[in-house]
Amino acid sequence: MSGRCNFLQFLVSRRSIRKFKDKPVPDDLILRILDAARFAPSAKNSQPWEFIIVKDRILKEKIGKIHKWASPLLGAPLAIVVACNREASPTSYLVDCANATMYIMLAAHALGLGTVWIQSLRNVEEIQELLKLPEKLIPVAILAVGWPDESPSPKRRKELKEIVHLDKYGRYWMST
Repeated sequence: MSGRCNFLQFLVSRRSIRKFKDKPVPDDLILRILDAARFAPSAKNSQPWEFIIVKDRILKEKIGKIHKWASPLLGAPLAIVVACNREASPTSYLVDCANATMYIMLAAHALGLGTVWIQSLRNVEEIQELLKLPEKLIPVAILAVGWPDESPSPKRRKELKEIVHLDKYGRYWMST
Protein backbone atom coordinates (compact mmCIF):
# COMPACT_ATOMS: atom_id res chain seq x y z
CA MET A 1 0.00 0.00 0.00
CA SER A 2 2.83 2.43 0.76
CA GLY A 3 4.08 2.27 -2.85
CA ARG A 4 0.71 3.52 -4.00
CA CYS A 5 0.78 6.36 -1.50
CA ASN A 6 4.31 7.25 -2.60
CA PHE A 7 3.15 7.41 -6.20
CA LEU A 8 0.26 9.70 -5.30
CA GLN A 9 2.72 11.95 -3.47
CA PHE A 10 4.98 11.89 -6.54
CA LEU A 11 2.06 13.05 -8.71
CA VAL A 12 1.13 15.97 -6.49
CA SER A 13 4.78 17.00 -6.05
CA ARG A 14 5.31 17.83 -9.74
CA ARG A 15 5.60 21.55 -10.43
CA SER A 16 5.92 23.66 -13.54
CA ILE A 17 9.55 24.77 -13.69
CA ARG A 18 10.37 27.98 -15.53
CA LYS A 19 13.97 28.53 -14.38
CA PHE A 20 16.67 26.03 -15.23
CA LYS A 21 20.31 25.48 -14.34
CA ASP A 22 22.84 26.05 -17.09
CA LYS A 23 23.58 22.34 -17.30
CA PRO A 24 22.91 20.03 -20.25
CA VAL A 25 20.53 17.10 -20.05
CA PRO A 26 22.26 13.87 -21.09
CA ASP A 27 20.89 12.23 -24.22
CA ASP A 28 20.28 8.95 -22.41
CA LEU A 29 17.86 10.70 -20.02
CA ILE A 30 16.03 12.35 -22.92
CA LEU A 31 15.64 8.98 -24.60
CA ARG A 32 14.41 7.35 -21.36
CA ILE A 33 11.78 10.07 -21.06
CA LEU A 34 10.61 9.66 -24.65
CA ASP A 35 10.65 5.89 -24.34
CA ALA A 36 8.21 6.20 -21.43
CA ALA A 37 6.05 8.62 -23.45
CA ARG A 38 5.56 5.94 -26.11
CA PHE A 39 3.39 4.10 -23.58
CA ALA A 40 0.86 6.90 -23.14
CA PRO A 41 -2.71 5.87 -23.95
CA SER A 42 -4.21 6.84 -27.30
CA ALA A 43 -7.51 6.13 -28.99
CA LYS A 44 -7.38 2.82 -30.87
CA ASN A 45 -3.69 2.67 -29.92
CA SER A 46 -3.04 5.06 -32.81
CA GLN A 47 0.08 6.53 -31.17
CA PRO A 48 -0.17 9.65 -33.33
CA TRP A 49 2.72 11.50 -31.70
CA GLU A 50 6.16 12.42 -32.89
CA PHE A 51 8.75 14.14 -30.71
CA ILE A 52 11.13 16.85 -31.83
CA ILE A 53 14.06 17.48 -29.51
CA VAL A 54 15.27 21.05 -29.89
CA LYS A 55 18.78 21.73 -28.60
CA ASP A 56 19.91 24.30 -31.17
CA ARG A 57 20.19 27.59 -29.28
CA ILE A 58 19.05 29.80 -32.15
CA LEU A 59 16.04 27.63 -32.97
CA LYS A 60 15.11 27.34 -29.30
CA GLU A 61 15.34 31.12 -29.01
CA LYS A 62 13.00 31.60 -31.99
CA ILE A 63 10.47 29.21 -30.47
CA GLY A 64 10.93 30.90 -27.08
CA LYS A 65 9.80 34.18 -28.61
CA ILE A 66 6.58 32.94 -30.28
CA HIS A 67 4.59 34.49 -27.42
CA LYS A 68 5.41 35.97 -24.02
CA TRP A 69 4.59 32.76 -22.12
CA ALA A 70 7.15 30.80 -24.16
CA SER A 71 10.07 32.61 -22.50
CA PRO A 72 11.06 29.68 -20.20
CA LEU A 73 12.47 28.07 -23.36
CA LEU A 74 15.12 30.78 -23.49
CA GLY A 75 16.80 29.48 -20.33
CA ALA A 76 16.14 25.77 -20.79
CA PRO A 77 18.83 23.47 -22.16
CA LEU A 78 16.31 21.86 -24.48
CA ALA A 79 12.75 21.78 -25.68
CA ILE A 80 10.63 18.82 -26.62
CA VAL A 81 7.87 19.48 -29.11
CA VAL A 82 5.02 17.00 -29.15
CA ALA A 83 3.65 16.97 -32.69
CA CYS A 84 0.49 15.04 -33.40
CA ASN A 85 -0.56 13.40 -36.64
CA ARG A 86 -4.17 14.48 -37.04
CA GLU A 87 -4.63 12.04 -39.93
CA ALA A 88 -3.69 9.08 -37.73
CA SER A 89 -6.17 10.11 -35.05
CA PRO A 90 -8.61 12.64 -36.53
CA THR A 91 -11.08 12.81 -33.64
CA SER A 92 -8.77 12.52 -30.64
CA TYR A 93 -5.28 13.65 -31.67
CA LEU A 94 -5.30 16.56 -29.21
CA VAL A 95 -6.17 14.32 -26.28
CA ASP A 96 -3.81 11.55 -27.40
CA CYS A 97 -0.87 13.93 -27.58
CA ALA A 98 -1.85 15.65 -24.33
CA ASN A 99 -1.51 12.20 -22.73
CA ALA A 100 1.96 11.75 -24.23
CA THR A 101 2.92 15.25 -23.07
CA MET A 102 1.90 14.42 -19.51
CA TYR A 103 3.91 11.18 -19.65
CA ILE A 104 6.96 13.22 -20.69
CA MET A 105 6.44 15.64 -17.82
CA LEU A 106 6.04 12.84 -15.27
CA ALA A 107 9.01 10.84 -16.62
CA ALA A 108 11.18 13.96 -16.45
CA HIS A 109 10.02 14.59 -12.88
CA ALA A 110 10.88 10.99 -11.97
CA LEU A 111 14.44 11.59 -13.24
CA GLY A 112 14.86 14.85 -11.30
CA LEU A 113 14.27 17.13 -14.28
CA GLY A 114 11.81 19.97 -14.51
CA THR A 115 9.41 20.90 -17.28
CA VAL A 116 6.83 23.49 -18.14
CA TRP A 117 4.14 23.11 -20.80
CA ILE A 118 4.26 25.93 -23.33
CA GLN A 119 0.93 26.38 -25.07
CA SER A 120 1.48 26.07 -28.81
CA LEU A 121 -1.96 25.83 -30.40
CA ARG A 122 -2.19 29.55 -31.11
CA ASN A 123 1.04 29.37 -33.12
CA VAL A 124 0.64 26.13 -35.09
CA GLU A 125 1.71 27.43 -38.51
CA GLU A 126 4.66 29.39 -37.13
CA ILE A 127 5.98 26.36 -35.25
CA GLN A 128 5.38 24.08 -38.23
CA GLU A 129 7.47 26.42 -40.33
CA LEU A 130 10.28 26.72 -37.78
CA LEU A 131 10.50 22.94 -37.34
CA LYS A 132 9.76 22.03 -40.97
CA LEU A 133 6.75 19.98 -39.84
CA PRO A 134 4.38 18.69 -42.51
CA GLU A 135 0.87 20.16 -42.36
CA LYS A 136 -0.59 16.96 -40.88
CA LEU A 137 1.65 17.26 -37.79
CA ILE A 138 0.16 19.67 -35.27
CA PRO A 139 2.47 20.92 -32.50
CA VAL A 140 0.22 20.21 -29.52
CA ALA A 141 2.75 21.12 -26.84
CA ILE A 142 6.23 22.46 -26.36
CA LEU A 143 8.02 21.55 -23.17
CA ALA A 144 10.96 23.43 -21.72
CA VAL A 145 13.13 20.77 -20.09
CA GLY A 146 16.11 20.99 -17.78
CA TRP A 147 17.50 20.76 -14.29
CA PRO A 148 15.32 22.89 -11.97
CA ASP A 149 16.76 26.12 -10.62
CA GLU A 150 13.69 26.89 -8.55
CA SER A 151 11.34 25.09 -6.17
CA PRO A 152 7.91 26.64 -6.61
CA SER A 153 5.32 26.21 -3.89
CA PRO A 154 2.12 24.47 -4.88
CA LYS A 155 -0.52 26.77 -6.31
CA ARG A 156 -4.02 26.80 -4.89
CA ARG A 157 -6.23 24.02 -6.18
CA LYS A 158 -10.00 23.97 -6.14
CA GLU A 159 -11.53 21.95 -3.35
CA LEU A 160 -13.11 18.64 -4.34
CA LYS A 161 -16.45 19.91 -3.10
CA GLU A 162 -16.29 22.57 -5.85
CA ILE A 163 -15.70 20.15 -8.72
CA VAL A 164 -17.15 16.72 -7.88
CA HIS A 165 -20.73 15.93 -8.91
CA LEU A 166 -22.77 12.78 -8.33
CA ASP A 167 -24.82 11.31 -11.18
CA LYS A 168 -25.49 14.68 -12.79
CA TYR A 169 -24.04 18.15 -12.92
CA GLY A 170 -25.05 20.39 -10.04
CA ARG A 171 -25.58 17.58 -7.56
CA TYR A 172 -22.43 18.02 -5.56
CA TRP A 173 -21.17 14.83 -4.09
CA MET A 174 -19.51 16.49 -1.15
CA SER A 175 -21.64 19.05 0.62
CA THR A 176 -20.06 21.88 2.55
